Amino acid sequence: MSTPVIMKRFAEASPRFKARMAGVLFLLVLLTAVFNEFIVHGRLGSAANLAGDLIEVSGMIVVTLLFYLIFRPVNRSLALLAVAFNLVGLPLEALQWQPLGVGIGMVFHAFYCLLIGYLIFRSTFLSRIVGALMVCAGFGWLTFLSMPLANYLSPYNLIPGMLGEVSVCLWLLVMGVNDQRWKEQAGAAGASIRA
Repeated sequence: MSTPVIMKRFAEASPRFKARMAGVLFLLVLLTAVFNEFIVHGRLGSAANLAGDLIEVSGMIVVTLLFYLIFRPVNRSLALLAVAFNLVGLPLEALQWQPLGVGIGMVFHAFYCLLIGYLIFRSTFLSRIVGALMVCAGFGWLTFLSMPLANYLSPYNLIPGMLGEVSVCLWLLVMGVNDQRWKEQAGAAGASIRA
């Protein structure tokens, strides 16, 4: 099957399928991040760490694009802004670039989480509690504006981040999105764009 055919079928897939795919990939990303941080880091060498980073970044790029497709009906501009923050932040996070003691990749990821949390909260097809938890994740990751502060608060500043992101991942895996409400919100968004 050719790539255009696969892309067409995926574009025509139901919102619930896209949400479940995002959940599966998000789980892979989270497990890779934990494995990379706590098991690979310093034990298996830089090649294994690089492989883990590549899997994590590649998976998160796909999750980011799936989230755009899922949350575009809520607010297209904010969904696109969230994509921009994450696509800029992911390579910076992988490189662990920290100019002037700022974990810049994590700060971009924090703004991504804040925007996705807001979009979840404003959506009619996902739980508002999950959106609130994702906003909390964003605030947790904002502690990386100062690496000394982030290191001082560690591991407590990681708790809201992990709780928010894991809750979104599990919700998408178990519940997906409400197809009917997603289609209603997408229809309303399409009508307002055409007006």
